[in-house]
Amino acid sequence: MASARRYLVCEPRFFAVRYAINPWMHPDRPVDTALAQRQWRTLVDTYRAHGHTVERVEPVPGLPDMVFAANAAVVVEGRVFGSLFHAPERRPESVPYQAWFKDHGFDVHQPESVCEGEGDLVPAGRWILAGTGFRTTREAHREAQEFFGVPVISLTLVDPYFYHLDTALFVLDGENIAYYPEAFSPGSREVLKRLYPDAVIATRDDAMAFGLNSVSDGRHVFISPGATALADRLADRGYVPVPVDLSEFHKAGGGIKCCTQEIRS
Repeated sequence: MASARRYLVCEPRFFAVRYAINPWMHPDRPVDTALAQRQWRTLVDTYRAHGHTVERVEPVPGLPDMVFAANAAVVVEGRVFGSLFHAPERRPESVPYQAWFKDHGFDVHQPESVCEGEGDLVPAGRWILAGTGFRTTREAHREAQEFFGVPVISLTLVDPYFYHLDTALFVLDGENIAYYPEAFSPGSREVLKRLYPDAVIATRDDAMAFGLNSVSDGRHVFISPGATALADRLADRGYVPVPVDLSEFHKAGGGIKCCTQEIRS
């Protein structure tokens, strides 16, 4: 069942690939800023067409990755756990996002440990699935559990192409997920199998097409059009894939979910 969601996004006015902090990023590959703007606007329009509320934080010059709103925080029951980025280039992004949340009446917890928001902390019904291995630390997992009072389940990522949890896994609804098993350590794969025996399993091709950097409202799955096999599996399970092309953002290692912060009140 679909439910109305509230999303926070940031216009890619200053989007570019100026440095390399993941395997997708190559500063010598030009970014088509106009195309990125059109793709992003299509995503926003698609959310609104499906009944979701979309709010915007103003972009800041010199912060080319600020478009990836998911990395700025994680919000559970109206409580905001902010970010402390691993890369020095991205650390200034925390300030405008924190200001936006405060201006809108939220209290914001500033983490003491490296944490990259919903990139690695993924609320999943009764618990929070938490990635580590490349960016967010296990110390941040413990800090988030203390802050939210929600069980946090640590999962170790092992493939640098899937450096954030939201590139290897996404939540379909309150009971199930889709994920790419080989992005995780053997022990973490076993944990996911136990927690989600009926999960939708993605192939490496699906994952490399940013198919797991998707957003679900419980029925509609906003997904990269390149993840065709995964879209077919989702349709077989009764979900409705909604393809949205954010290919220009793949040059920076991001996609639909990276551009979307969910505000859970």
